[in-house]
Amino acid sequence: MELNAAARATFDAMREGITIIDTEGRLVFCNQAYLDFLRKELGDSLGPVEGKRLRDLRPGARLPDVIKAGKPILHITRQEIEDFYFVNLYPIYQDGVLVGGLSVVTFLEEAYHTREELEAVEARSRQVLHSINKANGARYTFDDIVAVTPAVARVKDLARRIAVTDATVLLESESGTGKELYAQAIHNASPRRDGVFVAINCSNFNANMLESELFGYVEGAFTGAKRGGKMGLFEAAAGGTLFLDEISEMDIGLQAKLLRALQEHTIRPVGGLKEVEVDVRVIAACNADLPTYVAAGKFRKDLYYRLNTFPIHIPPLRERPGDIPALAQAILEDFSHKLRRPFRLTDDAVVCLQAHDWPGNVRELRNVLEFSAYLTPSGVITSESFPMDLRRGAAAQSTLTLAQRTKAFEKQVILDLLECNGPSLEGKKKTARELGISLATLYNKLSSQDN
Repeated sequence: MELNAAARATFDAMREGITIIDTEGRLVFCNQAYLDFLRKELGDSLGPVEGKRLRDLRPGARLPDVIKAGKPILHITRQEIEDFYFVNLYPIYQDGVLVGGLSVVTFLEEAYHTREELEAVEARSRQVLHSINKANGARYTFDDIVAVTPAVARVKDLARRIAVTDATVLLESESGTGKELYAQAIHNASPRRDGVFVAINCSNFNANMLESELFGYVEGAFTGAKRGGKMGLFEAAAGGTLFLDEISEMDIGLQAKLLRALQEHTIRPVGGLKEVEVDVRVIAACNADLPTYVAAGKFRKDLYYRLNTFPIHIPPLRERPGDIPALAQAILEDFSHKLRRPFRLTDDAVVCLQAHDWPGNVRELRNVLEFSAYLTPSGVITSESFPMDLRRGAAAQSTLTLAQRTKAFEKQVILDLLECNGPSLEGKKKTARELGISLATLYNKLSSQDN
């Protein structure tokens, strides 16, 4: 994990001692207040500390225990020589994965035992966590979204216009199309851009765990609940945006609680008796067909209508081959910074990429380009640089005439729309309207595909 310059400057300006370690127990960052504390204890010959193991400097440090357990340790009171201090220790999660640990050391004078000081410690700890979430949160803006083809340009424009509202958004698309990219861009273009962006994948948790993650719990709510309870993501994202990925996989019983949170802007932690007001914008995403889930009784109809106020459908990559050259260039620029050498695609490489149907969408494209970049010392990526299965698909396409390729593309577009609109007469009429053709032309194109 890394901290940007703004986060480092923010932490260095604080009086509290801030320490961040990675999952191996190595120091990623110590702010100036904590370095001064270490020098007082270990001497001026301390030298640089980032990269060293925390327990090599302080054998009794408990932050590695937080990494091991994945749970915070709060309200530790210590005294060393002339210093009294409180310590709060937290795990740091990014996209649901444990990436490190954070300690906040508040140096107290004679009033270290007072309740007021404890409350101040908690407030400052929340501010630090807020800064950490901002540093690890929404990095992408609409400038990062490649939209060359008209269809994607319209989607991007719609998302940009919706971003300035505070409405709930539903992102619908296949896996790998960049739904979180859109969610982060919407957050950063919204009035909540100064708040945190918190993301959670609903499919990674069972119903009880997800309820605790979203709404928190009070002390004693269940066996194993930590002392003092736990803040949920609805509260942690206060003033910001909560991104619920794979919302189609949420337990249907929990969907009722989510619906209430969206409608009433209040939540009730697990085991709690009081409602807690929450101020958070929700962006949901799924790659499932939610109307089908509703019809099958797997998703609440009222929640679907609540989420579907502003639906945004991101076209899969196979429907926008015109975006592929620009997308590939943007991805290769990232690899250029990482591998410290320039990359470019030859014309035959671009043709090969555009001939592939990309079932894994942009994520698959990134994987293919990463594979090719590592195996191309010269930086010039040709079609021979790609995996064999991708080259086979391009070779099959190359045997088709232009007219055959055009028919194949039209066939895919028509069938995709019919799958959404249905094969009935009304579905075909709607498909024809969306394509800007007559119903007779639609029938002709469908029948011509079989010849």
